Amino acid sequence: GDRPRPGLLIEAVEAAGKHLLIDFDSGLTLRTHLGMPGSWHLAAAGQRWRRPAHLMRALVVVPDWEAVCFSAPQVQTYRRDHPGGALGTDLDPIGHLGPDLCTPDVDLEEALRRYAAADPATEIAVALLDQKLASGIGNVYKSEVLHRVRVDPFTALATVPEETRRSLLEVANRLLLHNLNTGRRTTVAGPPGSLAVYDRARRPCRVCSTPIQMVRQGEQARSTYWCSRCQPPGAVGAARPL
Repeated sequence: GDRPRPGLLIEAVEAAGKHLLIDFDSGLTLRTHLGMPGSWHLAAAGQRWRRPAHLMRALVVVPDWEAVCFSAPQVQTYRRDHPGGALGTDLDPIGHLGPDLCTPDVDLEEALRRYAAADPATEIAVALLDQKLASGIGNVYKSEVLHRVRVDPFTALATVPEETRRSLLEVANRLLLHNLNTGRRTTVAGPPGSLAVYDRARRPCRVCSTPIQMVRQGEQARSTYWCSRCQPPGAVGAARPL
């Protein structure tokens, strides 16, 4: 796509689900999706970068500061007046996203409608990662939210009641908003970075001391962490989340 020219002004920077959008006054938008390996770093002008220059995928320079995107798997520019290209040959890069759970006024009703229309055989943990249903939940929050609401990650979407789906989305919304300005994801009481189950395989569950389990799940083989006692097979939520 086009590259922003030196001298353009940045009009807005916003997150849309897991995408970061930088709008320039020429009508051009820079979109990055960090995936697992990507990151944005800020450095004072002239300061040494914290990662090697060959990993740079995008660089935005303003007076006194440099914003460097490293290792992001998706970096793209598009024009906001023609997000699918002048001939409409490409898909709108963010038009497919469901309601953004990283915002305080997220439309949960629309998200629930999308869940109701999804393939009922989809495992609930896989559905939570589907950004077309609701955007913002990544692999860490997937496992954390399912544990908090006490849902078996492998149960089919069709067997999860709507009230439980709502609880999952509400908990995800609260955790995401809580962590928007934190340096390390934190989902349970404790020092920064404290998590309930994610990356804690074989360590005791913080609730019942049962060893946490991990398997690779779904077509993308994403890691899922869960407690077999708090989230037994077929569990579809509790009246009072953990």
